[in-house]
Amino acid sequence: MIDSASWAERLGGDTFLAQTCFRAHKVIRSNGNTSPSPLAWGDLNEIVAAHRLEPPRMRLSRAGEAVPATAYSILRTNRRGVSWYQPQPADFHARLAEGASLVIDAIDQIHPPVREAAAGLERFFRTPVQVNAYASWTAEEGFGTHWDDHDVVVLQLEGSKRWKIYGPTRQAPAWRDVEAPEVPTRDPIADIVLTPGDVLYLPRGWWHAVSADQGTASLHLTFGLATQTGAEFLGWLCDDLRASLTVRADVPRFGTPAERADYLAAVRKDVLAALDDPAVLDRWERTLDATHPGARACHCHT
Repeated sequence: MIDSASWAERLGGDTFLAQTCFRAHKVIRSNGNTSPSPLAWGDLNEIVAAHRLEPPRMRLSRAGEAVPATAYSILRTNRRGVSWYQPQPADFHARLAEGASLVIDAIDQIHPPVREAAAGLERFFRTPVQVNAYASWTAEEGFGTHWDDHDVVVLQLEGSKRWKIYGPTRQAPAWRDVEAPEVPTRDPIADIVLTPGDVLYLPRGWWHAVSADQGTASLHLTFGLATQTGAEFLGWLCDDLRASLTVRADVPRFGTPAERADYLAAVRKDVLAALDDPAVLDRWERTLDATHPGARACHCHT
């Protein structure tokens, strides 16, 4: 089982958190590590066959574009009027052979060994984690050169995967942002191949391109770490400040200039007092732990 202690040992514990996390990518080679795999090809086949996974929960992607579900599935409707796309084996495998990659989002919700690995990583990073599974059978890039709005930890399970890493073109880009990062124009800063058991940490905003171009089918898990930015902290602080009558009161939109100035001064005083509390970040972090929903139950239909 990959628990918190196992992740800490592999990634580098407190040294990793202090020196690498959010700052740089890191490759951790397996070096013969024989830890049991949380997902094998047989598990993946069983999940695809036994679970009714609707797009985009389960999807195929090729050259950065989603493959239409109708290209590998047919629409089924049961007697209760419930409709879903059911993959057709011949078409499904044909699209994969043509270069599409298979993605299953939130596979931790339906496969206990992956859920246990995610829980261990959540305890190490102290933030919620969602796990996606990626499988590729050809050298074609399924997603093109792209960046993610959250940090990821990649665990290579079967075969090998080539990662071209370009680094960031905008510091700390976010899903809700004022501008988008520019596409990188320089050569990658790293060109690596992950083999079974290898781990890759990649900060958010780091452009990368991934392909199974080593001649073997590839299966890996990507553990996406929920981002905790200043925006999340300030959102919590706004809720915490509702204890203040000034914050709860109506903004004097129709007041005199003097009343409006007095209001801003009162709000500024409350906000600065909250930020001057040296324990405010500790309090926020404790609420993250206290409000975490814990291990999620499977809600997928079989």
